[in-house]
Amino acid sequence: MKISTRYADGKLCISLQGELDHHSARQAMSGIAEAIDATLPRQVLLDMSKLSFMDSSGIAVILKADRRLKENGGRLFIDCPKSQPLKVIEAAGVDRVVDIICKREVTT
Repeated sequence: MKISTRYADGKLCISLQGELDHHSARQAMSGIAEAIDATLPRQVLLDMSKLSFMDSSGIAVILKADRRLKENGGRLFIDCPKSQPLKVIEAAGVDRVVDIICKREVTT
């Protein structure tokens, strides 16, 4: 799992690359929390266009990040998840809690 961030004008983009599973979920949540705490953004875009796989551990990561942002008046968005992570997100109903910006398949 590779995590990269970019911050500008109160907006934080967090890009996830690789697989988000029970082995990498703790690392992902730690990286996301650190980025949020360092920038205190109003909006976070969770870029999932390079995330090849996600299991239910990824759902917990998304929901924890969403809760952390809402506690501080912020908002989380999911950007361009590939088809497999999108199926997990939709099956869990996360798309009813966190807005998905784009639902198209992104090629790498």
